[in-house]
Amino acid sequence: MAEVNRMPSAKEAEASLDSRKRDALANGLFELLKPAVDEIDDRVKTVRESQIELRQQIDSLCDDLKKISESEATPVELEPYVKKLNNSRRRVMLVNSILQNVQERLHKLQNNVSKETARRKTMLDPPASAQLK
Repeated sequence: MAEVNRMPSAKEAEASLDSRKRDALANGLFELLKPAVDEIDDRVKTVRESQIELRQQIDSLCDDLKKISESEATPVELEPYVKKLNNSRRRVMLVNSILQNVQERLHKLQNNVSKETARRKTMLDPPASAQLK
């Protein structure tokens, strides 16, 4: 049997146009936001690295202060300073944990947007076999 090519109805054409407009808007928003999300992700990585380095420095300083306070010739009481450093270390670890959560959320957001963009693109692009008919 011969396949009849029918013209789409006005409703179908309008729905297709609306769909293309929505997809174009979604792609535009994605392209607009992607650089900002990438920059935030890079900055979060940098901050996390510096937080790890800071925590290591605090640990080292705490160890040094404990060694000094354990020596017999300590003219100054260092225990309050060690406690302050430990408190700072806990705060640094908390901030690092928060940053890690933010980074994971950014990665999930990027993945979801990429998947949605790919899905919409496949919906817009007709299969090659349909174009050949």
